[in-house]
This record gives sequence, structure tokens and C-alpha cells, in this order.
Amino acid sequence: MILVTGATGNIGRALLKELHAHGAGPLRGLTRDAGRAVFPEGVEAVEGDFAETSSLKPALEGVRSLFLVSRLGSDADILEAARQAGVEHVVLVSSITVQTHPHLAPAAENLAVEQLLQASGMAWTILRPTQFASNALMWAAAVRGHETVHAPYAGTALPTVHPADIAAVARVALTEPGHRGRTYALTGPEPVTARQQVEAISAALGREVPFAEISREQAHAQMAAVFGPEAADAVLDVTGGDVNDELLRVRDTMSQVTGAAARPFRQWASENAAAFR
Repeated sequence: MILVTGATGNIGRALLKELHAHGAGPLRGLTRDAGRAVFPEGVEAVEGDFAETSSLKPALEGVRSLFLVSRLGSDADILEAARQAGVEHVVLVSSITVQTHPHLAPAAENLAVEQLLQASGMAWTILRPTQFASNALMWAAAVRGHETVHAPYAGTALPTVHPADIAAVARVALTEPGHRGRTYALTGPEPVTARQQVEAISAALGREVPFAEISREQAHAQMAAVFGPEAADAVLDVTGGDVNDELLRVRDTMSQVTGAAARPFRQWASENAAAFR
């Protein structure tokens, strides 16, 4: 049995489809509301809340492999519950900032979860993706309202990764030999700027989406209200304020692990155009 946490999220939803398409069952998807979950036929929907680790016990029953998105609850308690339930292998989604920006607080938190998993006694595979293509959904309301999209560091190009590529690598790690004890950094196939992302969304919609660059200070004021000032600074550093060669590097992990090419941002924009209409 494979349990996919975050099963209705951008990665989890794609992973369940991948696993189902490759006949990897039995499969179970963890969600807060099983009645509203729409999973592939044959995937069992189970309810659980990371904030209440005891609620995960039924979901973990009989599970041998676990896909885990970190920092959604007490990772120490979640991993211990998995170990006690007899889980043998955990595929963990961490962040590339663990290796590119280890001095930042969110990166240190991700590293701490990685170390908890490595010390758990369970087999592990760690995925370290870069910036998600789906982060562009934060512009969806503005685009739907025919407003101008604002972003800082408009000329900084990052190798943004399609969430489905993360899911594809996770599927292989969960179901094929040779991936336990491995750490994979994941990127998209090419660097893309915020301005280019908006241009790709414009092309997918068939209409112009206006774009304007804003200062770090303007962006920080908006983000701090949602994430807090420290987290806002960290995000701004890794999206343009403090980039380095390790962060900007394009990696071929997707093709090495799955044999398929990584998907470019324009493909994500085309697949998700409805969110911006």
C-alpha cells in the first residue's frame, strides 16, 4: 500500500494519477475531506489532519511506502507514527534551498526534517525541487480581473519546475528499485523569468496580460502580510535578491530518473489556463 499525503495538492494529485496509470496500487490518498476528494478510480480516500497526528493512524494502517510533503504538521510526530505503523520507505519533498541557501530559516527547517527522516530507521528518498511553476497561481486573481501582474526581479530567470515532474520522479522512487538513500535536486528544463511566465500565460489565454516590475520593498510589504517578514525576506532572496549558480543551475534529474524530458513552464501555463480565465 502506498499512501500519498497532500493528495489534493499540485504534486499529490499528479502523483496519484501517475501511480494509478502505472498500475502501482493499492493506493491511498490522504485528505482533510474524503467526501470532496476526486481521485482516480480505485484510489482509497482517507481523512487525516497533520495537526492531529493521532488522526493519521487509520490512514497509515497497512502502508509500506509513504509520500510526504514536509512542514505541514509536526514532522517528528508524523515520521514516528509512520515508523510505528510499519512504513518501510518514505519519499520526502524538501527544497533545493537546503543546498543553495542553507543559511535561510526555511531551508534549515527543511534540512531538519530530512535529518529526522534519515535517522528514523525507515528507508528514504529526498526530493529537493526548485521554485514550482504552480506558484504563478498567485497571479490568477489579477489575471482573471484583467489587472496588471506585479512582481519583483522581473529579469531573474529560474529553472522553474512543473509539479507533475516532481510527481513523476516520486512515482519512480516509490515503485522502482535503486532510489532508496538518494537525494534528488529537481528543476525545470530551462530558466524562465517572471516576465516570461506572464508572457506564457498570455499566450495560453490568447490575450495580453499586462506586467509591471515592482521593488523588493513593495513586494515585501505585500508578502509580509501573508507570510511574515522573515519568510517574505527568504522568498525574495531565492527569487532574485540573493541568487547563486547552484540555484540557477538547470538539472537533468527528470530525464535521468524517469527517461522523460522535463516539462517547460509554457506547458504548465497551457495546462492550467482555465485558472486564469
